[in-house]
Amino acid sequence: MISRAFSALILLYALGYALFVVLLPTPADDRRTDGIVVLTGGAKRLERGIDLIERRRADRLLISGVDRTVRPGELAERYDADESLFECCVDLGRESVDTRSNGAETARWVKQRKMKTIRLVTTDWHMPRARFELSQQLDDDVQVLTDAVESDASFRSLFTEYNKYLLRRAAVIVGI
Repeated sequence: MISRAFSALILLYALGYALFVVLLPTPADDRRTDGIVVLTGGAKRLERGIDLIERRRADRLLISGVDRTVRPGELAERYDADESLFECCVDLGRESVDTRSNGAETARWVKQRKMKTIRLVTTDWHMPRARFELSQQLDDDVQVLTDAVESDASFRSLFTEYNKYLLRRAAVIVGI
């Protein structure tokens, strides 16, 4: 009886991982939102966010998780963007250090600006957990458009992220 229950749990876990991999989010369409949020830490995320704000797909862009020593002009230069764009439309979030604090930082930014629609930009494998963390912090009336940056993640990266996602969901269930 115990071995069957354990086997069923292992099978459920493996099927969950398979679904996690097969159903990775994809890039979003080109619709406009009130704001764009880019979570730092992965390739092509900032490029995607800067491209969107340059094309006026939103009025403001939050880059969440920026190191305290980084200046807007440095980012503009590195990503070949107009520095005036950073002056008018880009906010650098310097408070977050992980996905959970990205959610809190983003929620404060959204609330302060009274936004109703945002576009969340992060890597495809990171999106489920990032979206979950954000959902824990945002008001229910805020709509989130997920805009995943495609990657070529390894089995190990996907496996690690799947476990982080499951552990975080379990932590919320038990109140941690």
